[in-house]
Amino acid sequence: MVTPLTPVTAVAHRGDPYRFRENTLPSIRSALERGADAVEIDVRVTRDGVPVLLHDATLERLWGHDVRLDRLTHQEVTELTGGGVPTLRDALLAVGAHRVMVDLPGSTDESVRRTVGVVRECGAGERAYYCAGPEAMLRVRAADPSAEIAMTWTSLAPPRAGLLEAIGPRWLNYRFGLVSRELTDRNHRDGLLVSAWTADTGRTMRRLIRAGVDSVTTNRVDVLHRLILKSAGGDAT
Repeated sequence: MVTPLTPVTAVAHRGDPYRFRENTLPSIRSALERGADAVEIDVRVTRDGVPVLLHDATLERLWGHDVRLDRLTHQEVTELTGGGVPTLRDALLAVGAHRVMVDLPGSTDESVRRTVGVVRECGAGERAYYCAGPEAMLRVRAADPSAEIAMTWTSLAPPRAGLLEAIGPRWLNYRFGLVSRELTDRNHRDGLLVSAWTADTGRTMRRLIRAGVDSVTTNRVDVLHRLILKSAGGDAT
């Protein structure tokens, strides 16, 4: 049986997006100042192979440019956003010794190799772990046999044994509405840690903590941090 992490790990979703633009260095720094144990970031790769922080396929929602990231060089992204889109290398430097959960939307074999390569070059393999669906996590496992993986799973039914063997996740990463004490207990018995996303109300956070999860991802990391301290009997002021 796995030994759950204590206390619950507070993961800041894309940094501190209610105060600063998501997936930017100010957002990351703010999240850490407000109690995050780890920061979740989204990584995509530019046309010239530079891993940068962006959730969407285009720059439209955050930066006002309806153009796909994978059609732009890193220099073009920098010019269009005024340097606002950080590279993965910049983000790993910004988090310091804290953990970083690297989400991989729209991954390809090449983008995963580039991303894993930067993590390795930065000496961040011990503090970076990867999340996304099974297809992306199979790519990560191929690129780095020692990578720590939090496989996103969207069903109450457990993953097939063959899939677990091929990916070797340390975590299963569930949408918060799926999580119950029964589910976390089952995964702990199977040797897996449980993370939940994206919980933004105090009521949901408290329910997840009571359900025994090992990690919660949220857009309101300051609220989660206080609740974790309170649940552990610490100073929640």
